Amino acid sequence: MAGEIPPAQPPPGPPPRPLLWRWRHNPLRRRTDALRAWAGLVLLIAVLAVAPVAAVLVGDAARRHYEDTARHQTLTRYETDATLTRDAPRHPEPGSDEERKTRYPVEVRVVTRDGRTRTTRTEVRPGTTAGTAVRVWITADGEVTDPPLTAEEIRSRTLGWALLAAIGVALTGAAAHALTGLALRRRNLAAWDTAWAETAPRWTTPT
Repeated sequence: MAGEIPPAQPPPGPPPRPLLWRWRHNPLRRRTDALRAWAGLVLLIAVLAVAPVAAVLVGDAARRHYEDTARHQTLTRYETDATLTRDAPRHPEPGSDEERKTRYPVEVRVVTRDGRTRTTRTEVRPGTTAGTAVRVWITADGEVTDPPLTAEEIRSRTLGWALLAAIGVALTGAAAHALTGLALRRRNLAAWDTAWAETAPRWTTPT
């Protein structure tokens, strides 16, 4: 009596490829495999060499830009007192964490350096009453604005641009590698089509 028939097994998957299989000499390695391996190595070296340089150059340009911006802001902005012309709205939840973080825009009155009095708007804590003086940064025209960039803000933005430059180089290298692989794959397919066109007639039985 025959034994039990074993259950069908799924076909085995493709054999695992070594990490450096394109570099090893074997009968199945195509010329395009070697080309792709060399292209990947060249692109990797290029990215490792160019990314730090790009980060330094872009970071230096960004630092100089923001330092010039900060100097201009320091010359054209100044801090002064502003007086509320009306009460700020009260928060519906007095004493809550949300109230401490909330700011309401209100109208304030400021006096510019040339002695002109004008009204503008700024954000204040909920419930601030009319007549209260708050510190604001204003332009020469008396418009409320942000304070000049600090050294920490300049450093943070500079590092951000430097990091973006390095990431941009890495993404460019990855895109170039992908396009190279796509071009070589199309070349392989074209070579297969040519080889099959030459081989197919030999498989055809004359009638």
